Amino acid sequence: MAVKLRLMRMGAKRAPFYRVVAADSRVARDGKYIELLGTYDPTKNPAAVKINEEVALKWLANGAQPTDTVKNLLAKEGIMKKFVDSKQGK
Repeated sequence: MAVKLRLMRMGAKRAPFYRVVAADSRVARDGKYIELLGTYDPTKNPAAVKINEEVALKWLANGAQPTDTVKNLLAKEGIMKKFVDSKQGK
């Protein structure tokens, strides 16, 4: 099973709100997910991002592949840097 870290769209029309989730890559975008990592609200200025760092690092260490947008969000939060540093330290 290939796990992806991706966005799950919530909210109303023209008012998007996203959950950052770990999901099987074969499941639909808004379908069943394995675990909730955090939220992303692009309607706020600046955009509100809340991601559970421990859970995100656990999934990255287990081989989950983030989508481009999620990778950018993780990088802005500093989680990707911590993940790369932990891999280099091994």
